[in-house]
Amino acid sequence: MNRIHTILISVCTILALNFNASAQEKLTADRELPILAWWSIPEEETTVERFKELRESGINISFSPYSDIEAVEKALDAAQQAGVKLLPSCPELKAEPEKTVKQLMKHSALFGYHLVDEPGAGAFKELGDWVRRIQAVDKQHPCYINLLPNWALGMTYTEHVDSFVKEVPVPFLSFDHYPITVGADGNHVLGPHFYQNLETIAAASKKSGVPFWAFALTTAHASYPVPTVGEIKLQLYSNLAYGAQGLQYFTYWTPEQGRDQDFHQGPIGLDWKRTAIYDRIKLVNGEIQNYAGVFLGAKLVSVCHTGKQRPSGTRYIDKLPEPVKVLETSDGGAIVSVLEKGNRWFLVIVNRDFRNPMKLTIYTDDAVKKVLTDGTLIPASTYTPVTEVDPGDMAIYTWEK
Repeated sequence: MNRIHTILISVCTILALNFNASAQEKLTADRELPILAWWSIPEEETTVERFKELRESGINISFSPYSDIEAVEKALDAAQQAGVKLLPSCPELKAEPEKTVKQLMKHSALFGYHLVDEPGAGAFKELGDWVRRIQAVDKQHPCYINLLPNWALGMTYTEHVDSFVKEVPVPFLSFDHYPITVGADGNHVLGPHFYQNLETIAAASKKSGVPFWAFALTTAHASYPVPTVGEIKLQLYSNLAYGAQGLQYFTYWTPEQGRDQDFHQGPIGLDWKRTAIYDRIKLVNGEIQNYAGVFLGAKLVSVCHTGKQRPSGTRYIDKLPEPVKVLETSDGGAIVSVLEKGNRWFLVIVNRDFRNPMKLTIYTDDAVKKVLTDGTLIPASTYTPVTEVDPGDMAIYTWEK
């Protein structure tokens, strides 16, 4: 009897271990998603402690302008000790690019070279020449140039992006568009051209094979408000749903200049101390890195929208991926994106409402799994088919090809 009892216990233990192994299946990545702090730690605050504080927030790349190459080298040494990569700019990079690159390129904390922000089309030829001069010396570290948003250029925007891709051989595209502003009634509103901007950039990226990075606003100024967690998520998760391979914050350190725009309450405030926004980006960054196994290296297959009103420049769903039988959302609408990575497909559903939860109804095949916020995969059938997605948040489902 004791022998039978022992055998039964052993069998139950094996079954339990197998169940737990299956329940703990996780998606992982061999590196982090790039998360860049734009206007990061100022030169006068170049310390290991400040870079550790930046790293603690979940940011792994830092951009700041420096007065000279010696200041850059000091910042590289401090950043290295904190596990942060640097994307610096300095006058020597423009005046003597080859010499400057040779001096910096072997430092292990160097991410790349920041050239210019929001150039006009007339500067593209000169920028292309500048990039090629740097690449002739250092092919390993990228040159970074950030593009204007579509609202700044109107109907010529697609031509602007296409021309940049043709003339400037950067390894990834970057653009800024801060879609949430304060309306006349004091409420936060989503601008009309954000998703059209993502459509244009994603199309240019797919056509050229050049990945793109995109922004979220974290420092209030002018008509841009102090962002909520839902607003930060909406911007970043929309970017990821469209295929972004890098994320950026404007800004990390609250700029003291530009007082006419009333910069205030960035992650590090005007008093050089943390604000509530620091904790908000830390929270979101942690979730984002848990999803790195989904988004890093993923290719955009299709992106559509649901809801009572479709954002400008986008399209409604015309066909669901085969394992998904029913997909319905609240009137506020969602992004519905299909991404491809290796032997997996991913369905990413982002709640476009940054104020309210979204009702999501989804029926799938038994093979479909839900991706939890820690990257764990569990059968989608574990959840009721009628669920909620928090403001600006996303739900992710996956299946093998």
